[in-house]
Amino acid sequence: MSSPQKKHRNAKKQCHYCNKEFSSSYTLKNHERVHTGERPYSCDQCGKAFTSVESLNVHKRIHTGAKPHQCQECGSAFLSKGQLKRHYQRYHSGEKPYSCDQCDKAFVTAAELKVHQRVHNGEKPYSCDVCGKTFSTSGHLKTHQRTHTGEKPFSCYQCGKAFSLLGNLKRHFLIHTGEKPYHCDECGKDFTDSGGLTIHKRIHSGEKPYQCRHCEKTFTSLVERNRHERTHTGLKPYRCEECGKTFVLLGSLKVHRNIHTKEKIYPCEQCGKILSRSSSLKHHEQKCK
Repeated sequence: MSSPQKKHRNAKKQCHYCNKEFSSSYTLKNHERVHTGERPYSCDQCGKAFTSVESLNVHKRIHTGAKPHQCQECGSAFLSKGQLKRHYQRYHSGEKPYSCDQCDKAFVTAAELKVHQRVHNGEKPYSCDVCGKTFSTSGHLKTHQRTHTGEKPFSCYQCGKAFSLLGNLKRHFLIHTGEKPYHCDECGKDFTDSGGLTIHKRIHSGEKPYQCRHCEKTFTSLVERNRHERTHTGLKPYRCEECGKTFVLLGSLKVHRNIHTKEKIYPCEQCGKILSRSSSLKHHEQKCK
């Protein structure tokens, strides 16, 4: 027969704020920080704070690149057990018990269904306190807020460059690995990201979906269109920190800096890319034509 003392130790601990029950005082205390807003554990890399030391340890893997939880089905690796579990449910279990009554889409969790339904009802419950823009998910709001704060929590452990989005860090890291997984089936050229391949394919198709808002000229990418529009607006966003002179193109600024640094640089006349050696320029120009 168990003692009253043991029964007391095993009793569920209840949150004063929402009455949710927990098996230990430790998990209860971590949970209550959701209500109080307390985040006592902060990352020494980016300053982001967390309610528990476990959440901090999972977050740190973003900076180190560690993914210790591997899927036995496909080999994909994840930062946390929770991510692995969601991956398995989504891609391998085949179960999607939560169906949308507006369309034929189904979801692994009730939370995913709730977020999806905002596509139909137009609900955007998350509002930016700086500019008032609204969003359908807290994640989209959080990402947007970095445009105001300048926060870049995802840093490359190879070179230290920081990014506001994890996806941008992943694309950047391919520069170091040399991996180019996206292949053009027309000419064989490879790319580090699908966006680069999509833009490149327009060279073959002739598609130019971006039209200048000031003239009839069209372009294969939004970047090219924006660059061209500066010829109409006179905007020169690139400023030399040495003398204050401003430029329409980043490439023009880089060429100009040579006046101050006395470095030899070789710009491509086709695309403006700057190379450090004349031999590299020749090789690049053959591909750029």
